[in-house]
Amino acid sequence: MFDSRHIRTFHEVVAAGSYSAAARSLGYTQPAITQQMKALERTVGVPLFTRAGRGLRLTEAGEALARHAEVILGSLDAAQQQLGALSRLRAGRVRVCAFPSANATLIPEAMARLIAEHPGVRVELLEAEPPESVRKLLRGECDVALAFSYPGGEAEVPEELVEIPLMEDRLTVLLPVGHPLARRHAVRLADLAEERWIAGCPRCRANLLKICADEGYAPDVVFTTDDNLAVQSLVAAGVGIALMPSLVLSFMCHAKVTGRLVEPHQHRRVSAYVLREHLRIPATAVVLDELRRAGASRAGC
Repeated sequence: MFDSRHIRTFHEVVAAGSYSAAARSLGYTQPAITQQMKALERTVGVPLFTRAGRGLRLTEAGEALARHAEVILGSLDAAQQQLGALSRLRAGRVRVCAFPSANATLIPEAMARLIAEHPGVRVELLEAEPPESVRKLLRGECDVALAFSYPGGEAEVPEELVEIPLMEDRLTVLLPVGHPLARRHAVRLADLAEERWIAGCPRCRANLLKICADEGYAPDVVFTTDDNLAVQSLVAAGVGIALMPSLVLSFMCHAKVTGRLVEPHQHRRVSAYVLREHLRIPATAVVLDELRRAGASRAGC
């Protein structure tokens, strides 16, 4: 294994033409240069220099190493610059996996500030519902995972992960604008027992079944889709109603659909997850900071 200091000194000896000239250039003593070159020759296993009068001549092995030395040192310098940029937050890549409504709301807000304040940090965006987003994190397919959980349905966080709470997202019921209950500020879940329902992802569907059971009935689920735009279209068409998080209301696309809070109060917790050791990576830490700010700005919305 080459010592990078020996390679750098070797490169200077070749450029300067002698040990003494290299010593002056590097600020070393000549014996120190001699010792380093002997150590390098021991590593290589063959001589690198022969004497030619007062100067030095490269052996065949020395010529081969000289051809590679500049490339090696260039790569080392590039690596040092890149690592320095990463540690000073001038650069870095962070892979974020989030669920659809977070990708449409929290992520754009956080990334806009990130681009303005840390333009060298690049974010790659993936999409998955929980718990698949957390599984991707554990498999190394992303660096930060956004997920949500409902009261009573929280899964235990694996020991190697850290959970960073971002916000509580209140639940609303989506109704056609002409629905008799759309005139109310909030709608009691008990008043929706006779409605047809559109359910979302498995975690959301399980929560819908639970909270309706708490009110004494089983919802009549006629459609299931985790496509937020499809849910809105189905509600607009009058074929069913849906329980949706308030984050979805910020990108409501249908004028024929309205959202109303439900009673009793319902919410889901939105969190970011990261491997414990990755908290020390500057680019990851700054992405988490921006996600916290985005979540705080929407708290209570």
